[in-house]
Parts: sequence; structure tokens; C-alpha cells
Amino acid sequence: MQSTIRLPGRAEAAPDVLTITDLARYLQVSKSSLYKLAQEGKVPGQKVGKHWRFRRETIDRWLDHGTGPAEWTTDDA
Repeated sequence: MQSTIRLPGRAEAAPDVLTITDLARYLQVSKSSLYKLAQEGKVPGQKVGKHWRFRRETIDRWLDHGTGPAEWTTDDA
């Protein structure tokens, strides 16, 4: 299932795996800020060779929870 990235004047289907450019557009932040956040582990992503990749589902969950990956749980206990 694909969501839509909504930008002024246009809409694009967001892929399941985002590049740094895709994610910068999705989050509406600069790529340089995003690189820094990813390198510091503040945004959940995976480096593949020289390139960063981000799962849209994980990013959405990260945004919803406002927490880091270590604090994500599905347990209600």
C-alpha cells in the first residue's frame, strides 16, 4: 500500500523504501539536516553502501511515537 507525499501543487506516491531525497521531501527538511540526523541515529534508517535508505512505515511510526527506535514497542504492558 502506498501513501501520498503531499506537496504544494502536486502529489506523488511514496515508495515503501525512501532515499535521502525522498525522505527530505516527505519530512520537508533539508537533505543536509537529514544526513546529520541519520548519521547520529536520530532518524531510523539503514546505510546501504554509500547510500541511506529509510522504510516509510518505520518513519511514519517514528513520527507517530516521537521516540527513538529503542523505545518502540508494541506491548501494552
